[in-house]
Amino acid sequence: MLEVDECNLIYWESCGNPQGKPAVVLHGGPGSGCVPWHRRLFDPKAYRLVLFDQRGCGRSRPHASAPDTDLTGNNTPNLIADIELLRLHLDVERWLVWGGSWGSTLALAYAESHPNRASEMILWGVTTGRRSEFDWWFRGGAAVFFPEQWDRLRAGLPVGAPHHDIVEAYHRLLNDSDLRVRQQAAEAWGEWESATTEWPPSTELDDRFTDPAFALAFARILTHYVRHNAWLEDGSLLRGASSLVDVPGIMVNGRFDFQSPIGNAWELQRVWPRAELVIVDHAGHAPTSLPITQELILAGNRFSVRW
Repeated sequence: MLEVDECNLIYWESCGNPQGKPAVVLHGGPGSGCVPWHRRLFDPKAYRLVLFDQRGCGRSRPHASAPDTDLTGNNTPNLIADIELLRLHLDVERWLVWGGSWGSTLALAYAESHPNRASEMILWGVTTGRRSEFDWWFRGGAAVFFPEQWDRLRAGLPVGAPHHDIVEAYHRLLNDSDLRVRQQAAEAWGEWESATTEWPPSTELDDRFTDPAFALAFARILTHYVRHNAWLEDGSLLRGASSLVDVPGIMVNGRFDFQSPIGNAWELQRVWPRAELVIVDHAGHAPTSLPITQELILAGNRFSVRW
């Protein structure tokens, strides 16, 4: 556990070869936490792999599932500072920065803030923190492809509740004083997330959301970030990609990824010439799907030879 401020401890672990190529994993969500799958993407003989659970989730404390956990300090600038604190704590000069989904946004924000600390980058399910991306997924844009699932999410709101911004509405429910209200809202949000990672839409609840503590922390942190547009100026990460001129990258995106449409990665590639885009046909946003996993392993192997 690493103490990052007076209120937060973040869980971290290091595995693989202590003398290997350093790499840091930035998980998605925000609020998903790291899982064993992340470790399996890297050759343990080649990499010194560092994983950590971002503030409020996974094994970090305090956990956002507790109603009295204050999320005020849980924001993008502080997550960037946490990554740097962990790097210094581990005495790492430069490392490969790996991020998926929300983690790709955080990876870009970190690398653009500290370009001399990113040796390479691997991103999947690419997001760049633009307002249009938040609106697409969290304010009804994607409903054109998932109308039934979107209507079910809206149906989880109390009668008479305003529907003009579903993020704000769910934020209030997820912070209600009644535990049952919070849990019902978290369950509804988990169903939306689960149904839309694949195409055709999944009818099964992702195993992660069967854990009430995970579901509540995930939904609380996610709506907290989205309602603040992740504390990023609109389009700033695309404009700031010029700072990555010396950083090679590989981006992996499913062609049927509706949560992180392939256009995000395409726009980023325009302004980041050293990034290669790998399009995985027939894949969606589910990261553990075999085709996505295979491409991420290949990306890690390609950069391991640069060590």
